[in-house]
Amino acid sequence: MPLPEKAIRRARRSEAEGGDDLADVVAGLGPDRRQTLEVRLERWWPDVHEGLAAVYPADRLDELEMRLKRLVTEAFRDRDPELSRVDLARTLDPGWFQSERMVGYACYADRFAGTLDGVREHIDYLRELGVTYLHLMPILRPREGDNDGGYAVADYRSVRPDLGGIEDLRALAGELRANGISLVADLVLNHVAREHAWARAARAGDARYRDYFYVYDDRSMPDAFERSLPEVFPDFAPGNFTWDDELAGWVWTTFNAWQWDVNWSNPDVFVEYADIVMFLAGNGVEVLRLDAIAFTWKELGTTCQNRPQVHAITQALRALVRIAAPAVIFKAEAIVAPRDLVHYLGQGAHHGKVSDLAYHNSLMVQVWSMLAAKDVRLAVRALQAMPPVPASTAWITYLRCHDDIGWAIDDGDAAAVGLDGYLHRAFLSDWYSGEFPGSPAEGMVFQHNPATGDRRISGSAAALVGIDRAVRGGDEAAVQRGVDRLLLAHAIVVGFGGIPVLWMGDELALGNDEHWAEEPGHADDNRWVHRPRMPWAVAGARHVAGTLPERVFAGVRHLVQIRGRTPHLHASVAAQVLDASDPGVLAVLRRHPLGPFLALYNVTDDWRPFPGHRLAELGLASAHDVLGGRDVAPGEDGNLWLAPLASHWLVVC
Repeated sequence: MPLPEKAIRRARRSEAEGGDDLADVVAGLGPDRRQTLEVRLERWWPDVHEGLAAVYPADRLDELEMRLKRLVTEAFRDRDPELSRVDLARTLDPGWFQSERMVGYACYADRFAGTLDGVREHIDYLRELGVTYLHLMPILRPREGDNDGGYAVADYRSVRPDLGGIEDLRALAGELRANGISLVADLVLNHVAREHAWARAARAGDARYRDYFYVYDDRSMPDAFERSLPEVFPDFAPGNFTWDDELAGWVWTTFNAWQWDVNWSNPDVFVEYADIVMFLAGNGVEVLRLDAIAFTWKELGTTCQNRPQVHAITQALRALVRIAAPAVIFKAEAIVAPRDLVHYLGQGAHHGKVSDLAYHNSLMVQVWSMLAAKDVRLAVRALQAMPPVPASTAWITYLRCHDDIGWAIDDGDAAAVGLDGYLHRAFLSDWYSGEFPGSPAEGMVFQHNPATGDRRISGSAAALVGIDRAVRGGDEAAVQRGVDRLLLAHAIVVGFGGIPVLWMGDELALGNDEHWAEEPGHADDNRWVHRPRMPWAVAGARHVAGTLPERVFAGVRHLVQIRGRTPHLHASVAAQVLDASDPGVLAVLRRHPLGPFLALYNVTDDWRPFPGHRLAELGLASAHDVLGGRDVAPGEDGNLWLAPLASHWLVVC
């Protein structure tokens, strides 16, 4: 909805007059800095207003906007000069994160290197791999004891004590930045720990902070909501509400009893999070991963996920960041259906105004499906059905992450290619848990829901492709097949566009952690099986020719290096999944001004053809495989033949 002219005049008058007595804030700014602030306010405040007006009462808007204008002006004023320079550079190159040179790495800081200082000591390892984007899993101080892997935050303004302090975070961010690596940190939006200061105040009887949460005196409203709410953790945290004696009420707890959902319909909550965003940006965080963003707005009679208000809130937050710290971008952690997912990158009125990045969960699921079924037709159907996203955004592509793998297979997509969705999901769970005859995988079932048949899977990438079993059995041929599957999967992820993100250890073919359940608080959550501590002795073997770590590390590094030299993989160029000419070959086309780029992937253990006439139709009658470093052409039978588990990235010779 366009911003009303009256609101525009009001905003400009407020800026000219110094807003809610902002003269004291801008007094120390020189003419150039003041002009920069004015231009940014003029450009981005309409987006702030639109977002706020869509969710908050009209009689609260003036006061809310004045509070936010002061907050963002102070953040701009206090911005570190070095970070202000990055802001300027990114303003001139707003698509910096879309570059083909962007490659991500995700890990827990303590499991990677012990502390934040330890991470600094291993920046050379990241540079050797070609990393330009480092996601450190939750680093802010969580509650003690069980804390959902750090996602039960007790203090957004301090670092986990075992990792270091805020000064260590700032120092790490600076050194990463000097080495061309952007720091990514989690900002949990949906909930806080029961021990958070807001929750403590609510439990102590402070009515203001009680309104930061959804608290009900009896079960009438919780029961009404529960009729349409799914359960996230049905095994160990059933239901969505928890009775709290100190509150004398039922509090909304989507994930765990000690994770209290915050009430975003309260404008004070919005201001709190806007302030937290500015704090993290001021300490050098360049990408904010908006955790559990899909759950942030509650509406009776719905699943309370993916509501339109979520996107309005994100738009307002993003615009505030554009004013104070435009070097910072947003990444939506929304593991939802494709039709809902694209909205987190901006559709309709929010086109290009919400998150800059989002996880391509569908691609991840389909890669594992293709490897198990040795058939690409379901993936082609599902990926072709993905709506287009703004060219100013990018997907996060990944093979796996810290979480379990849920089989997000749409029944309609499955039926369109002759499959039963329920049975195919069951097949994938059987295959990757090793229960299906002939499967080499050694994953573990996570959160089995007998009512729906849902069986998610935990396990390292190496374990899921069969490397663990083959190594233990001493079967070198099977080990090599596992390596080939792992590199094929990474080739699909790295060659799809967006920002490919590697999960720690996959570049070394680290297997399942045999001792995952022995650490305190881990025994009831088998996702820790694929969250090992980095064995640096094993990492050292990446330089020993012929070892498993060397073969996989070299293969992944080769993909990253070739990607960085292939401008066709810039994220602004859309990936077009082509119809399958052979059920075993995935073909992905990118139409770049330099010419076409065609990625071909054979997901089977047999030789497979790709028709030469299709290459000619795509403008690749004379093609060069940048991965193999050689020209390729159809054979006498008119087909280009792909070796088992082979990957080709073809460009015009």
